[in-house]
Amino acid sequence: MSDHEPAPQPQLDDLQARARAWIAGDPDETTRSELQALVDAGDEAELRERVGVGLEFGTAGLRGIVGAGTNRMNLAVIRRTSRGLADHLLATVPDAADRGVVVGFDARIDSEAFAREAVAVFAGAGLKVQWFPSPRPTPLVAYAQKVLDAAAAVVITASHNPPEYNGYKVYAEGAAQIVPPADAAIAAAIEATGPSVDIPLVDPLTSDLVAPVPASVVDRYLDELAAARPDTPGPDLTLVYTPLHGVGGELVQRAMAEAGFADFHVVPSQAEPDGRFPTVRFPNPEEPGAMDAAVELAREVDADLVIANDPDADRLAAAVPDGAGGYRLLTGNQIGVLLTDHLLAGSDADRPLVVASIVSTPMFRDVAAHYGAHAEFTLTGFKWICAAARDLERADGRSFVYGFEEALGSSVGTVVRDKDGIGAAVAFAGLARSLAAEGRTVSDRLDELYRRHGLWVSHQHSITRPGSAGLAEIATAMAKLETQVPEALAGQQVLSSVDYRTGAEERPPWLEAHDMVAFELTDGRALIRPSGTEPKLKIYVDLRGEVRPEDDLDARSEELLARATTVAEELAAFVGL
Repeated sequence: MSDHEPAPQPQLDDLQARARAWIAGDPDETTRSELQALVDAGDEAELRERVGVGLEFGTAGLRGIVGAGTNRMNLAVIRRTSRGLADHLLATVPDAADRGVVVGFDARIDSEAFAREAVAVFAGAGLKVQWFPSPRPTPLVAYAQKVLDAAAAVVITASHNPPEYNGYKVYAEGAAQIVPPADAAIAAAIEATGPSVDIPLVDPLTSDLVAPVPASVVDRYLDELAAARPDTPGPDLTLVYTPLHGVGGELVQRAMAEAGFADFHVVPSQAEPDGRFPTVRFPNPEEPGAMDAAVELAREVDADLVIANDPDADRLAAAVPDGAGGYRLLTGNQIGVLLTDHLLAGSDADRPLVVASIVSTPMFRDVAAHYGAHAEFTLTGFKWICAAARDLERADGRSFVYGFEEALGSSVGTVVRDKDGIGAAVAFAGLARSLAAEGRTVSDRLDELYRRHGLWVSHQHSITRPGSAGLAEIATAMAKLETQVPEALAGQQVLSSVDYRTGAEERPPWLEAHDMVAFELTDGRALIRPSGTEPKLKIYVDLRGEVRPEDDLDARSEELLARATTVAEELAAFVGL
């Protein structure tokens, strides 16, 4: 069978047998009844969705819709995953039992129950557990693992997914997200775990192995955030903030107050943690409309800056005045370039290092070069950004200053070995304040950077081909690039190409074999890869244009963006999609 040929589909009898086996091992009456009703109804389509496959444990842990079955997030999945992780730690990490595990959770509807179940399993396996008994931001949990020297940390969160989702995120060595081969080893340990009902549990409320994370950890986190960013004296700014019904509000307000931002306004309708996300269709600040309430409040108070976190507070979004009474939403690339410039300008590191995901703007490299910093690109995902940072710190004596990805992820210094929307929010507010002290704005600084380094624009183009036939089409499209590459795209010469499916042994581990091809163009680059989670082919195009003093940047940007769009369309046509 080829890699792209679909596996044989289980028939109804087999699906019902799988469902009955799952029901027998499920400790939760609610999900047992839910799955039993599907068996009784003979609902083949829904059973196929629920038990035809299982959630796959990978470098991001687990994420899925909450419900009954192997392909859903539920107490049974949490139990088996936690026991598998515990067995892996006990077998591979010295002193794992004593170092233990840190557990945290966000404000989603099932998160606390799932977290308590994970704590009960870890303690039942003999591991010490320190946990946050109330909802907390993901970066704080990762930080707690670092300062408590725990063997691992688990966060029950689905980040910015819709309300019906939940997830299980794992941090391990170096208090960073797991990377291969640890993910496969943990997945194998989970697979070897027996039925959920047979897994030993300990009552978190009575066990000597379980304790809350000390309150001092929060104070240490805020102190380290302050030490990691440049000092930015200047006038007080009017700031508007939204946590999008998530868990970032309390710590962001504390951090902003300690940084001297007193005129701070939180969107009232989105201030409290609420896993239903009642005011937004999709709680992702990148989504159209997600920041509308924040922008509306910004107009009312004449804010200098609008900032937002996603619900677990590991991403940062920002908007700035547009000069016409409205607000301009900054892209993740723009935030990344601005913070790269700001943090390198304020760094006293002898050998500064900045890291970005490979699909982020190449302008980042130009900004880094201006300060004599080393810029490194990695595969998509903060697990790779942090892995590269740790390796280059050890091997080359580099000092990690900043990392980012275009999907609104930022990490300021080494406080948290993952993206941290809280630290990034305070750093970005500091950037705005330092500019205000000189009579300039964030938009002014962005324009200055474009005029110094050239105007970079970024365009993403996605092609959806649903179903197994669609996946085969995408695979055929990518296969064409094994033997043929275009000579030019929209007037841009293809100067060279890199096929990341081959040659991994000649690249660092954070650029391992990956289904992606990159093209160097006359004035930029293009990348093409299948989505890892959806039946889509994704094309990323970044183009650079020189800027003359008399040029209007908005008009020049539109011109470049139109050309980038054509590059993407011609590349899609070249591969037959």
